[in-house]
Formats: sequence, C-alpha cells, structure tokens
Amino acid sequence: MEFIELWREYSHQLRQFLLARVNNPSDVDDLLQEILIKTYRHLNTVKDPDKLPAWLFQIARNLLIDYYRKVQTDASRQELAARALLTDGEPEPYEQVRQDLTHCLRPFLSQLPDKYRAAIEAVDLAGASQKELAMRLGLSHSAVKSRVQRGRKLLKALFQECCRYELDARGNLVDYEAIASRCQGC
Repeated sequence: MEFIELWREYSHQLRQFLLARVNNPSDVDDLLQEILIKTYRHLNTVKDPDKLPAWLFQIARNLLIDYYRKVQTDASRQELAARALLTDGEPEPYEQVRQDLTHCLRPFLSQLPDKYRAAIEAVDLAGASQKELAMRLGLSHSAVKSRVQRGRKLLKALFQECCRYELDARGNLVDYEAIASRCQGC
C-alpha cells in the first residue's frame, strides 16, 4: 500500500483513537503529525501489508506512552518548584522519607498488570480524573474507579512486602525500614 493511501485510510481512525486518550486537541494534532512522520520514515520496514493497521496503532500507543511520561515529568517538576516557593527552600518534615521511597515507585508500578498500572499512572501520577480516564478508555466510571482502587491495593502490597512503615497521627509517613533483601535497590 502506498503511503498516501494508507494515511487517507487510517488518519481519521488514528485521530479518534488519540482524541479518546488525550484531552488537548492541539496535542492530538502533534501526536498525529509524529505518527505521520514515523509512518513515512519506516513504512518500508513493514513486511506484511495485512499488519499495517496494527503497526500504525502500535506507533500511536508508543507515542501516547511517551506523551504521558513527558506530562508526568513536567508535572513533577512544577510540583517541586511550587513546593520550593511555598516552603522558602526548607524541606517539609517528612519529605526525605518520601523522596527515599519515591524511586521505588517505578519498579513497583512496572510489576502491576497493564490495566492497573495505566490507571494509577493516569490518575495518581498524571493528575487525570477518573471520569476523564473513563471517557478516554471508553469505560464506565465505576470500572475505572475499580481499576484505580485495585491498582493502589496491589501497589500497597508490593510496598508492604518490601518495607515496614511508621506513620504519624495524621497518616504521614515518618520513617521506614527495608525488610526484604530485594528492596535494597529501591
């Protein structure tokens, strides 16, 4: 199939796929343009023409993953900057403990089943509402709510296998101790 024919046939479907997963239409346009460029550059690598649609949508999924990683990183930077401004550079009382455990999050997230990991990343890390995520994924709000809750429960279990925690009266994490040897790298 020629590049132009392929793009005419699938660009609308790709746009709808992206719109269901990204709220900002200008970001969708940017992602669609990236798909166009990748398709143009690598179309000759596809050996089986019957697999072209799957190949196109895999490009789209990979770009969405990159997009949400970038959004998450940008949001983390903004949050850190805001905290620095609000606290005049003084660390919050339990911030060091939280920072120590934050680098454990990614390895633990990677152990979750895809649907739970994606829900946690979108809602808890990227800041999307559960209703927004439900609309993006074409699921009911209660289904997404269940995914987030189950994902959190699984994530909590992974942390509990690794560490013993001490909380203050308000539920803030004040200290921890690694209890499993596999967690030393966290």
